[in-house]
Amino acid sequence: MFITPAYAQGAAPGGGDFFIQLLPFVLIIVIMYFLIFRPQQKRMKAHREMVAGLRRGDTVVTAGGLIGKVSKVVDEEEVQVDLGNKLNVRVVRSTISDVRSKGEPVKE
Repeated sequence: MFITPAYAQGAAPGGGDFFIQLLPFVLIIVIMYFLIFRPQQKRMKAHREMVAGLRRGDTVVTAGGLIGKVSKVVDEEEVQVDLGNKLNVRVVRSTISDVRSKGEPVKE
């Protein structure tokens, strides 16, 4: 016959091989979490807190690169920014990328 006895043997029993093969994928996911997802979540949380803490007099930079002072907080979604020369624009809070300096303290 042309069939050798090696082909007739079955696969070796062993469930441990599957977990050893799965281990690199689990390690990659854990590394991606600590290097990519976790820092991004921290950055998003810091931005949300910064935007929520905007008040009148803060010097802000918008995502479009405009620099101005917050002249009025319209509502929880928008603020009015004075760009100079009495030019006021309404800006969506989420487009504010940076607060350069804090303004007046909140009056209680």
